[in-house]
Amino acid sequence: MSLRSARFAKSAAVSLLALALAAALAGCGGPEAEEAGDAPAAEGAFPVTIEHKYGETEIPEQPERVVTLGLSDQDAVLALGVRPVGSVDWFKEEPYGKWPWTEDLWGDEPPQIVGERDEYDMERIAALAPDVIIAQYSGMRQEQYETLSRIAPVVAQPADYPDYAAPWQEMARPIGAALGRADEMEALIEDMDERYARVRAEHPEFAEETLIVADSFEPGVYSAFADTDPKAIFFSELGFRLSPEVDGLVEDGANVAQFGAERLDLLDVDRLVWVTSSEESNERIRDEPLYQRLAVAEDGRDLFVPYEDPDIGAAFSFNTVLSIPYAIDQTVPLLTGEE
Repeated sequence: MSLRSARFAKSAAVSLLALALAAALAGCGGPEAEEAGDAPAAEGAFPVTIEHKYGETEIPEQPERVVTLGLSDQDAVLALGVRPVGSVDWFKEEPYGKWPWTEDLWGDEPPQIVGERDEYDMERIAALAPDVIIAQYSGMRQEQYETLSRIAPVVAQPADYPDYAAPWQEMARPIGAALGRADEMEALIEDMDERYARVRAEHPEFAEETLIVADSFEPGVYSAFADTDPKAIFFSELGFRLSPEVDGLVEDGANVAQFGAERLDLLDVDRLVWVTSSEESNERIRDEPLYQRLAVAEDGRDLFVPYEDPDIGAAFSFNTVLSIPYAIDQTVPLLTGEE
């Protein structure tokens, strides 16, 4: 019995999903996508068992249809030449065709949107007839995992880290294994590591500076990102030191410390990078009297980076095997004044 027919036989018994699966079997699913089977997996890659937060999942044969449920999971899948048939929408940004590092890879076949952030449309996912469901940079809950496992094998978030805190390498590797392309993914990871190493070699001065990545989503509220956030990890891998004081303020399970203007002194470090959504936000931050008193602001050691247009902040917020080259090329010149 094939992977797909075995999965459908099991799922048909689940009353909650029966109608959706019947629609999938009748060919009423989502858009067609390039299938993983078009590029054969490495010999001996399957069956493969992948450990994760909720135990372990066996994938018996090469999956052809992939659904991704993490914010940036689709990047690692696309990097291996596979277009997911389904993906989630986190910030109403349409995770297909938007970012310059993925636009060409999506082409004119966008995925079906199957949820927003960590809330998933189970029937829509089932209708896509996935062979594997990937949720690495996600907050998937146990009950969601159990329901999704009735549809297809689920590769949940890494077990050894809190949700949204696993290093990008540790999320990319399970994706490579799930698609039968572990060696290809390892080569991509090594390439990204080498890119970071070149920056550190070319700019040893970065290692002498403490850097904080910050944002302000609303007036009077400021955020500094912990060392587990992809944005902070990006600058750490460029060679900068991160602030232990910020990490000490982060609550368990969070990746950001929030505070009012009275604690802006926390941001008075060697380099301060703001990632913001508008020039209006930038001016609001600059106009804050307590901020103007900081040495980092007085000395011009602060840097305001847009999240998009150009998509610099988005690139280092994703910090994936696809976005890292773009993020490095766009960010390093801003840090060195060489743009």
